[in-house]
Amino acid sequence: MPATLSKSDLKDFLDEKVEKYNQPHFIQTDPIQVPKQFTGKEDIEIAGFLAATIAWGNRAAIIKNGLRLMALLDNQPHDFVLNASEKELNRLQKFVHRTFNGDDCIYFIRSLRNIYNTHGGLQTVFESGYQKEETVKSTLAHFHSVFFETEGERTRKHISNVSKGASAKRLNMYLRWMCRNDRSGVDFGLWGGIPQSALMLPLDVHTGNVGRKLGLLQRRSNDWKAVAEITTTLREFDPNDPIKYDFALFGLGVFEKF
Repeated sequence: MPATLSKSDLKDFLDEKVEKYNQPHFIQTDPIQVPKQFTGKEDIEIAGFLAATIAWGNRAAIIKNGLRLMALLDNQPHDFVLNASEKELNRLQKFVHRTFNGDDCIYFIRSLRNIYNTHGGLQTVFESGYQKEETVKSTLAHFHSVFFETEGERTRKHISNVSKGASAKRLNMYLRWMCRNDRSGVDFGLWGGIPQSALMLPLDVHTGNVGRKLGLLQRRSNDWKAVAEITTTLREFDPNDPIKYDFALFGLGVFEKF
């Protein structure tokens, strides 16, 4: 049982799993394939943000609905965000993914339009919130504040608020996609203003359960304190790129039923 391994052996075990799962074949079963359809920077970051937003539930359904949403945006997400007419926005009313519905979708596009027209885009908003601290907590709190500059009470449940202790799994996953400089070609590494050393683990039921079985996490709740605890532990294995272990923990949980 790997939980009995020494720290050195546990690192070797996890590094082996990173090597196994941090590969291009991972893309085909992961929501990251949605932004992988695009080559333009703004298209990638908008498609990635929307795909990460709906990344809960059945993975096949997430990917299917993510690609469907891109089709509703004419497969030109940046242009659609900037220029869609009211009529074009209204066709998003038909979009549904679990509790994320058409009203939420339209709010997201309007908020993204504000971010690109007023704040210089998603990269600028996230990076301007980074306080050169050990973690991206301030980054995520700042983004939440900017995203809801316009009223959208119903939609608030779809953007995690780390100031209230949320784990922010989907936002942390999105930052992994955008900021982690991944030589294997999985993550994009488009944004250079947030170091990958400051990224936090996208903690979900799979990574949480595997982390506990391996002795990486003691906290029972999957909240921000748990994210901080397990990421701090992973930094001991690789202080410059702790979130590469997301591939190991997720792969062990989803693909190996560990």
